[in-house]
Amino acid sequence: MLPRDWALSTAGQINRPIKWSFNDLMAQPQVEITSDIHCVTTWSRYDNRWKGVSAKHLLVEVQPRENPAFLMIGSYDGYATNVPLSWVDDDDVLLAHTWNGAPLTREHGGPVRLVIPKLYFWKSTKWIRHITFMEGDAPGYWEARGYHAVGDPWKGQRYG
Repeated sequence: MLPRDWALSTAGQINRPIKWSFNDLMAQPQVEITSDIHCVTTWSRYDNRWKGVSAKHLLVEVQPRENPAFLMIGSYDGYATNVPLSWVDDDDVLLAHTWNGAPLTREHGGPVRLVIPKLYFWKSTKWIRHITFMEGDAPGYWEARGYHAVGDPWKGQRYG
């Protein structure tokens, strides 16, 4: 997928749904973070440099209502994962378009992917397309197949 074909939409328990094109995303304030990646298959990759739009900025833009506790993050290939809102509302979470100084490749989730460093990387949805803000939890693709609902690597939360 080319950046010109990418869009992100939001819905659910929010006051201001958005639909951003890639150009809209690039017009937002940009941040850079360095984080590690932890895969559920027990490998890690250290000191990844990311650039993109912070999740905190996205939350300010969509104005969540008082009741959403979870997000369902969907991708262009039909994949979806659930994430507690409290884990997304953090300084190191972002909608990334750049990895280690270069545009994110399709193989690595480009043109835009979610990055949540504190969770196993299956929660960092590639090819992000849509975010639904929900009151209750619902399983995503891997969670419906027995993976843990949260996926904290420091607690070994691989499987439910």
